Amino acid sequence: MENIEGIIFDYGGTIDSRGVHWSWVIWDGYQQAGVGISLEQFREAYVYAERELARVRHILPGDNFHDLLIKKMKIEFGYIGQQGSLAAPESELERLALQVALYCYNRARQCIEEARPVLEHLAGRYPMMLVSNFYGNIDSVLRDFDLRKYFKGIIESSVVGVRKPNPTLFKLGVDALELPASHVLVVGDSLKKDILPAESLGCATRWIKARGWTDADDATQHPGIITSLTDLLNEL
Repeated sequence: MENIEGIIFDYGGTIDSRGVHWSWVIWDGYQQAGVGISLEQFREAYVYAERELARVRHILPGDNFHDLLIKKMKIEFGYIGQQGSLAAPESELERLALQVALYCYNRARQCIEEARPVLEHLAGRYPMMLVSNFYGNIDSVLRDFDLRKYFKGIIESSVVGVRKPNPTLFKLGVDALELPASHVLVVGDSLKKDILPAESLGCATRWIKARGWTDADDATQHPGIITSLTDLLNEL
């Protein structure tokens, strides 16, 4: 870590949820709203919405994270209604979608405010890039949360046409920093999508690890695990 001259951050799950996979944040929102479906039914709806958002351009470049969540939750609850997983009129499904979206937005804002002092400190010492699999609106999301100022630039999958775990995204980030890969630290919440691709380029890595998508994710170990972004301040 003593050779680090620049940092690349992942966004979703890394900065906005303390390393918790976003499916669990949304599931917490379902529980808080009293949505009476099983975890398996929720996960089906979650996967359906992710595939729909990848297939059709629902998310527009000017959408902030709350806008994104509203659209995503409406797709999830539309699927839940179509599957008959929840016996409720369309108006109730829409009300639940808006309630869960607001819950998740507030959770993200809380996590971001916890991360802000770390980003502020590191941005004062290192050039930083953000590399993310996102929907084409990450710049608007960052500006809404007042995070854009910390990053020299953004490499976004839907803009460059390549998605993690393809290491090309991180190579673009390293190139933008104009540093050798060995002098770049990559911080992410996914071993498969962030840590291993970055290590394949020779980058140093730190994996913020809390709760993953699967039990196998949770059981996996790695020497670069951190439990919070604050841990970075103790190492750099």
